[in-house]
Amino acid sequence: MDYILSCCSTADLSAEHFKERNIDYICFHFEVDGKDYPDDLGVSYPFKSFYDDMAKGAMTKTSQVSVGEYLEYFEGFLKQGKDILHLTLSSGISGTLNSATIARDQLRDKYPERKLYVVDSLAASAGFGLLMNKLADLRDEGMSIDDLYEWVIEHRLECQHWFFVSDLKYLVRGGRVSKAAGIIGGALKICPLLNVDFQGRLIVRAKHRGINAVMKAQVAKMEELAVGGTDYDGDCYISNSDCYEEARAVADLIEEKFPKLKGKVKIYSIGTTIGSHTGPGTVALFFWGSKRID
Repeated sequence: MDYILSCCSTADLSAEHFKERNIDYICFHFEVDGKDYPDDLGVSYPFKSFYDDMAKGAMTKTSQVSVGEYLEYFEGFLKQGKDILHLTLSSGISGTLNSATIARDQLRDKYPERKLYVVDSLAASAGFGLLMNKLADLRDEGMSIDDLYEWVIEHRLECQHWFFVSDLKYLVRGGRVSKAAGIIGGALKICPLLNVDFQGRLIVRAKHRGINAVMKAQVAKMEELAVGGTDYDGDCYISNSDCYEEARAVADLIEEKFPKLKGKVKIYSIGTTIGSHTGPGTVALFFWGSKRID
């Protein structure tokens, strides 16, 4: 390759997947009860331990990649004579795009002969990962960095994100659900169905009573929006925060309804950055579909 394909750790794929697809990544940071850790795909803080601690009441906090970290990270590749296409976590969720852009602008003067593209993915978790995997496919087919940059700008909103949360207290803590609504919703076992909109923001789209109902609604969204409907033949990813059985149940429903899938549904863990805000009990579904317009 004559260029580097890069993203944030918040793409929530496994270290093995990133290595296999030759995708580089830079790590966010998170805190648990005031102690700082790198969001390094569960190496420093295993996902099971992280979500167990959250369930016991541990307080979590996240921080984006700093300008200084981006400068050091990008320059390591530029010194090797490599161009870079880097995608960030959605600007609707994090300000990391600003840090990466500042670093890019500072390095352009120092390395005027190199190309350094920074792109807002408008995606999160394994939806971000699904987008990166497609870019790796196109790179491996021989697409140039310039054409790949144009492609991602044109197609990034076709990556659909639909997820549900089974415990509202973490959305209440993050201010996405009011305390009163959280109390009532918890008593009624309400599970909100959310998506990532065209500006990359997390939006509550519907509220369902009980896990089974929201699972069916999630799969129905894929039937409605996936390319080709139930004839969809692309990749499908699911990420979950310490609720593999629920994720597997959604995957089973999808594999039954979409017989032409490209292989089986791939299930990943929601990483510590995204998971700090959603908490345990979240199942997120990602596929290629209609362009997000609202």
